Amino acid sequence: MLFGVLGSLLVHDGDATVEVPAARQRVLLAALALRAGRAVPVDELAELVWDGAPPQRAAATLRTYVMRLRQVLGPQASARLMTRYPGYLLDASEDEVDAARFTALCRDGGAAVRAAEWAQASGLLSDALGLWRGTPLADIPSQALRQDETPRLEQLRLQALEWRIDAVLALGGGSDVVSELQSLTAAHPLRERFHAQIMLALYRCGQPAQALVAYEHAREVLAAELGADPGTELRDLHQRVLTADAGLDMPQAGREAPRGGGQQVPRELPAPATHFTGREDELATLTRLLDQAGQRSPGTVVVSAIGGSAGVGKTTLAVEWAHRVAGRFPDGQLYVDLRGYDPGKPLPPGDVLARFLRALGVAGQDIPPETDERAARYRSLLAARRVLVLLDNAGDVEQVRPLLPGAPGSLVLVTSRDALPGLVARDGATRIDLDALPLAEAVGLLRALIGTRVDADHAAAAMLAIQCARLPLALRVAAELAASRPGADLCDLTAELTGHQHRLDLLDAGGDPRAAVRSVFSWSYHKLDPATARVFRLLGLYPGTDFARYAVAALAGTTVAQASHALDALTRAYLVQRSGPSRYGMHDLLRAYARGLTATQDSGTERHEAQTRLFDYYLHTACVAMDAVYPAEQHRRPRIPAPATPAEPVGDRAAAQAWLAAERPTLVAVTAHCAESAWPHHATRLAVTLWRDLDISGHTPELAAVTDHGCRAAQRTGDTAAEAEVCCAAGIGAGKQLRYELAVHYFRRSADLHRDAGNHAGQARALSNLGALSSDRLGRWEQSVSLDQQALALFRAAGDGLGEARSLGHLGGIELRRGHFDQAERYLRQAVTLLREKSEPYGEAYCLIQLASLCVAREDYQQADSYLRQAAALLQERANPKGQGFACVVRGRIELRRGRHPQAIACLQEGLAIHRQAGSRGDEVQALNGLGEAFLVSGETGRALGHFTTALSLGSSIGDKYETAHAHDGLGRAHDAAGEAHLARHHQEEALRLFADLGIGEAGQARMRCTPAARAGP
Repeated sequence: MLFGVLGSLLVHDGDATVEVPAARQRVLLAALALRAGRAVPVDELAELVWDGAPPQRAAATLRTYVMRLRQVLGPQASARLMTRYPGYLLDASEDEVDAARFTALCRDGGAAVRAAEWAQASGLLSDALGLWRGTPLADIPSQALRQDETPRLEQLRLQALEWRIDAVLALGGGSDVVSELQSLTAAHPLRERFHAQIMLALYRCGQPAQALVAYEHAREVLAAELGADPGTELRDLHQRVLTADAGLDMPQAGREAPRGGGQQVPRELPAPATHFTGREDELATLTRLLDQAGQRSPGTVVVSAIGGSAGVGKTTLAVEWAHRVAGRFPDGQLYVDLRGYDPGKPLPPGDVLARFLRALGVAGQDIPPETDERAARYRSLLAARRVLVLLDNAGDVEQVRPLLPGAPGSLVLVTSRDALPGLVARDGATRIDLDALPLAEAVGLLRALIGTRVDADHAAAAMLAIQCARLPLALRVAAELAASRPGADLCDLTAELTGHQHRLDLLDAGGDPRAAVRSVFSWSYHKLDPATARVFRLLGLYPGTDFARYAVAALAGTTVAQASHALDALTRAYLVQRSGPSRYGMHDLLRAYARGLTATQDSGTERHEAQTRLFDYYLHTACVAMDAVYPAEQHRRPRIPAPATPAEPVGDRAAAQAWLAAERPTLVAVTAHCAESAWPHHATRLAVTLWRDLDISGHTPELAAVTDHGCRAAQRTGDTAAEAEVCCAAGIGAGKQLRYELAVHYFRRSADLHRDAGNHAGQARALSNLGALSSDRLGRWEQSVSLDQQALALFRAAGDGLGEARSLGHLGGIELRRGHFDQAERYLRQAVTLLREKSEPYGEAYCLIQLASLCVAREDYQQADSYLRQAAALLQERANPKGQGFACVVRGRIELRRGRHPQAIACLQEGLAIHRQAGSRGDEVQALNGLGEAFLVSGETGRALGHFTTALSLGSSIGDKYETAHAHDGLGRAHDAAGEAHLARHHQEEALRLFADLGIGEAGQARMRCTPAARAGP
């Protein structure tokens, strides 16, 4: 028998087709077929058959319908229609109902996609789609049944289409799906995956230009229908097409094609442990959970909370299994150690979310300031992806819950010493409790680690495993010690350990269940030479997650060679482990053990001196690195004397940038630690030193955190001079997060404190930043000019040439926007002269670009070219993407004014891509408006409308009045060109209102359309 509902209702009995003419009998049969193999209650069937309004004697009438349906179906089929409490059942297998068969094939096809088994996926999904005959339940007169089933089946069909096309592209196809994708994007214009797939298919067919056209079409549709930009996947793919990324080329046989057309794919899993042994039951359970999740189409979130005591091997098991199934998560793997039981503070969920968002491709300044907003953005990004998320060492459920995806497809694996009952009860987690290894597996791990000596004295090996409490961490530490003494018998080593356990037991009156683990640690620790043992103890005081040799040398007050020797010895003893090139970390249990040792064996003075040496090292090295990367601002940073311990050589730009990137998380942690303990002055000086790097590198959440710690530390000590400096940096961070009121508060507080202290240069910096905020974000140009004029006078009084130059540059930018070209040119030329004297290339480049923009307005294209070439040379040497993007936008304006429309569009698109990659939203709006202008002039009114609409949405969201006015003006002209007078009038009125607020008259409006101006610059 075959029952079909994917289209009109069909019943096949062998070669014969059975007709079911009565409408309510068709509803009854369709409802039972969709629930085949399950007894469906009479009440549920009555609701469906009578479409939500069953009569009073529905049960009796339903029996009549069942009897008549059996008569229509004939003897063989009617035997399948059974009475089963509490209702009726259709006895049909998965293969006999097309909807059930379709669902199963999609389930298996999706699993093949996750495993990157593309040929199998293509076959399964093609078979599934071959069952589709049209709109499900097309001739079933039950709206209730159709509402229950049709959306699910149609959504599953779209998912199957996406998966099958993924498989075709992965197998080297391209041209054979273009026409199909054209139909799909037309039928489902808001489904971004189809747009991404057609872009990739066109690119592989040798049509990159058409791929870019497809992107623009998608942008226009999304802007028109949703008022939104494309998602990260489409934007990243657009950038990769623009740069002819080799990763988009046709995949070689057997290789996995890039998923999502180029979305950022994190691969963050730590390396698996060597000689992994045992835990086969737990591994099988995890795999079974994953398989079961795949059967619930289109997938589900699985949270497996792996619980167990410290050292039991939770992380080792989770990492091992994650590596085994990583291929089933082609969109990446995220990992974080939540440090829930670390001696220091656990990682807050907001910090973890910032890290994950950055790994998923979100630019730093696009990361929202609040944890709830970050969690929402994170869930949105994971909604269309298949990502494995490993949350290691969770302290409690509140640390985990914000990190859970909100849509099917991804899997979360949590390890914790806590049972996390709330995660199980509320979030549907499956808990896997780990115990110590069975004795046979514990001995097996020892055999894998130290070889045949285990077989030579099996009883001693078993005793050693028991003394280690059969905990993998303790077994590895003990095995390393045994391996380092190849001539010793295992029975001698076990007797030695017994003595250590006895001594620890005497000290442990509380009966701590971890005493056996500490016994093993103690056994290994006491084998260290005194200098290495001291390094181990002091590492318990380290506030970061990982460390390098110079930091260890500073902490211990040794040479780098001595620190390297100690780290090598500790690595061999499994008391520290390598976490990356030239970097090391510690298990949190070992860190707690080390912290306990230093508390009892090192004096308070020794501990304080060790941490002071460490913080001195970080502060000094950060200053040297910042001086190498940003030399023009040396006078604004504190002068820190060289520490007594060796300082890492970071005097050249490349080494400094590498050090800042590697140590950035630790520097944030050190600042937080210092702010809350006995080193508040270190916290304020670190904040003043680091803020520029955090700003330029796009680490906006870290910028906000560091400056907040610095402000609190300064307030705690009453250091108003330090507070004034840090408040100025905190205002920049708040502005980047669009928290304008908070930014204004910080800048005004900084200006007031500097004024009271008689620091004219500091007061001027705060006023200048407030002026930049007033013009760039708040649209208060008159106020901005007044503030910058005050700042300029103060900078001159203080003899601060760099500050003077930046105020002049900002004043020039404002006057350029207002259409006061002569005044703008005077300001900008003075700024360039001063910036060259101060060797400040970033600011000089920005001023040169603004001079080029001014020349565009005057139609002096030759001089504009000259300015742009000079700026490009400065920016290229220093890899400043924001400046390069702005130069592209101005170049596009030049080409547009020259009538070279394709070249203009190409330049503007490149600038837009750069700004998006850098997360520079204000500059992105400017590029969008430029593209809208270019398409409007080119006669492509529809594309112009799309770009202006997107610019309006983004400009309004970030509060940029100038670009919002530009977008309204462009939309007014575009709608007028399209013959839509009422829409044109609306946007023209809005543009005029905003222009009036900004003080721009009609002449200024006309000039504005061709004179992009940079914001305050760096």
